Amino acid sequence: MPARGAPGDAQGAPAPALDVVIVSLGSTAGLRRADAELRDALERAGARAAIAPAQPPAPRRTLMLTDLAWALAARAAATRALAHTGRGARQPAIVYSSTTAALLWPRPGAIRFDATAAGNRPGRHGLWQRPLERHRLAQAPLLLPWSVGGLREAPAAARRGDRALVLPVPVELSAPPRELGQHIPATPPAGTSSTLGTDSQRDIAAITYAANPAKKGLDRVLAAWRGVRDELPVEGPRELVVAGATDTELRAARADLRALPGVRSVGPLSQTAYRALLRRARVFVCAPRREDYGIAQLEALADGCLLVTTPAPGPYVALGIARALDARLVSEDLARALRAALLHPVPDYAAHALQAIAPFRRAASDRIVAEELLARLLVAAAH
Repeated sequence: MPARGAPGDAQGAPAPALDVVIVSLGSTAGLRRADAELRDALERAGARAAIAPAQPPAPRRTLMLTDLAWALAARAAATRALAHTGRGARQPAIVYSSTTAALLWPRPGAIRFDATAAGNRPGRHGLWQRPLERHRLAQAPLLLPWSVGGLREAPAAARRGDRALVLPVPVELSAPPRELGQHIPATPPAGTSSTLGTDSQRDIAAITYAANPAKKGLDRVLAAWRGVRDELPVEGPRELVVAGATDTELRAARADLRALPGVRSVGPLSQTAYRALLRRARVFVCAPRREDYGIAQLEALADGCLLVTTPAPGPYVALGIARALDARLVSEDLARALRAALLHPVPDYAAHALQAIAPFRRAASDRIVAEELLARLLVAAAH
């Protein structure tokens, strides 16, 4: 467990008892950020909280084997964390971060999840996970779905009663609003003059996040970009930045970005570097084949980007927001939506986006944690 909130210091001296242990799968950057946000919110509410991270297993050939390896790693992490509390010590509440982390738990606890295997492991991909997940969701004293949509995908038995508390993963602006270029002017048609005014820092036409390129629909994003780039004025932004995907992932997806004009891959980035690129981009474009939550899209809205997306199955929380902000930008015809965003954006989109994501910001999440979650966790641990 990490030093912050850990059960003992480097010299082995006992630390104050923990109130909450978060068993973190941490298999994606989004999951790791979500767990850190929850730990910090619990600490702001006055609790002692710590993250017990699972050790990443070696890659497996199938999703069934991958989930088994991660479930075993999460069990080991939870077992280590519980051993550190000492015999006779008050046992902390446990939050398993994802249903996979809870599948082989050593002790029941709350389950926090963006999506369930019932939703994102169809057919043979979830043959053993789905029935065990139903059992664990029924046993858990508290369910913490990231969204209402995530809860709807849970089995009906898990949704009965009042055990569920929707707790979104918070997103925040990465800079003060005045530094984000909140008004993005229209890009004039080719051959006319372009005046960027106060938004000259938005020198990237579009950005996409492509970790797991097939799931994120990178092929569809690139096809849309090819259909739009030549229409952009030569004196304005004409670059699509692809973030999050390694060279290995791009090769596996057969995405040769070097052959595409105006496309640049920056690979996996630190959160600070990635958000700096969002502040420079006019549009965030994506075409997910399924979206379990969509942290990247919410971050893009927070940092002033217009959100261009295809509809997608799954508890995609930004989809309804995007439609309400500008329905033209949500379409299976991604090229047409991208063209509208880059050439004819609606006024004050970014300011309206900030209002729309208010329920997903940190202040809203902190209220839920302080006023509802912490007490329910401690009661569940006492029983």
